[in-house]
Amino acid sequence: MDQSLQQSVNISQTNSSMDRHSVFEGDSQDLFHSQELKLLIPTIVGIICVVGFTGNMMAVAVLVSNALKSKLTLINGLILNLALADGLVLAFAAPFKGASYTRAGWTLGWFVCKTCDGFLNSCMAAKSFTIAAMAKSCYRYVSNPGKQVNIRQKAVLTALLFTWLSACLVSLPHWMFTTLQRDGEGHGDELACVQAVPDFARDAMAVYVKAYPLVAFCGPLTFALLCFWRAYGRCQRRSSKTQNLRTQIRSRQLTVMLFSLTVATAILWLPQWVSWVWARHAEENGAPPPPPLFAVSAELLMFSISLVNPLLVLTLSEEFRDGYAGLWRRFTLRKTPPPKSKMGPHTPSAPRSPCPRPEPAGHPPPHAADRAEQPKRDRDRDQDPKPRAEDPDSPTNKDGIVLPDLEQFWHERETGSTAPENDPIPWEHQNQAEVTQER
Repeated sequence: MDQSLQQSVNISQTNSSMDRHSVFEGDSQDLFHSQELKLLIPTIVGIICVVGFTGNMMAVAVLVSNALKSKLTLINGLILNLALADGLVLAFAAPFKGASYTRAGWTLGWFVCKTCDGFLNSCMAAKSFTIAAMAKSCYRYVSNPGKQVNIRQKAVLTALLFTWLSACLVSLPHWMFTTLQRDGEGHGDELACVQAVPDFARDAMAVYVKAYPLVAFCGPLTFALLCFWRAYGRCQRRSSKTQNLRTQIRSRQLTVMLFSLTVATAILWLPQWVSWVWARHAEENGAPPPPPLFAVSAELLMFSISLVNPLLVLTLSEEFRDGYAGLWRRFTLRKTPPPKSKMGPHTPSAPRSPCPRPEPAGHPPPHAADRAEQPKRDRDRDQDPKPRAEDPDSPTNKDGIVLPDLEQFWHERETGSTAPENDPIPWEHQNQAEVTQER
């Protein structure tokens, strides 16, 4: 490993046409003269990485949850692919870019230098191709909404695989020609991560420098903007059938959301392409390179695309807002489960009983044996009620039904045949002398 590293470092600078082009802007000694800026830029990158990665993973969770509930559509699969690409950029490329701004030389090793720039360009190209595929799918959906439901999941996976293979193929020179070299500008033995092109690939690389922006940026995004423009025009045509109005509203919302993603990507990515083309043509013609502050600002704007995309999806898509709310409720319920409700007459686990009736105060409830037969007697009495001769203002007639025990009690009390031992109110039959004696 050390021998291969030494060989990659000792590549001759005279055998390459772009050997001194630094892949990481932090390799330049005169990037910033202020230490505050060298600390501020990595801090901004860190904030973008944390917030953007969280938002993209939430979008991935919503899309995966919706895919498990119902069939995965092509547009949702492409949005999922876009969120995954943004998450990969913020997890494996942007942190190393931010770390390179803190030091003049390259200290992250040969493997990171060899793979980081190619991985970043592959992810960005995959995002560009995904946006173009989303625009075409959106136009087809607006033209025929029912056709999107019949797409097989194998077709969705095939489209995603083709997108990533095309992105890796387009960014192949970034994987091949990026390496470590000794800094030959009088900075001692410091290493620099550069893109060194051999002599046999010089002509091919000159063509690649001109074609790569067209293939990875201009062509896909221009195609996407045209498709969204045509799709929005179709959404504006009102249908004569009332049942299609809801589909038209949904199509218009989807078109506006995807169109906003495309416009935001084009605006925030354009400065990075200006810096990229400027640096390559400046080396070929001997012109001054772009200012370091402009190059770093353009790179930060490129990273901010991965932060803006989930925010736009959350703002413009009602489906994603409901999905985020559902995830939040699910997480909060798992952390703090609701307390168990107490047993009551209406809970499923409680024994069911007929509607309770108010009982007169001061009298005990029926016995347990009578309580078991009470529902049957109540149903019979409701079906064949008998008129009662008691006073309507008496306590037993408040409910319209006289219980057998209470009926017997009031009958014995009125006739005076209550036995002394069973008299419930013995104090009424005692004279005042007996009461005084007992006291």
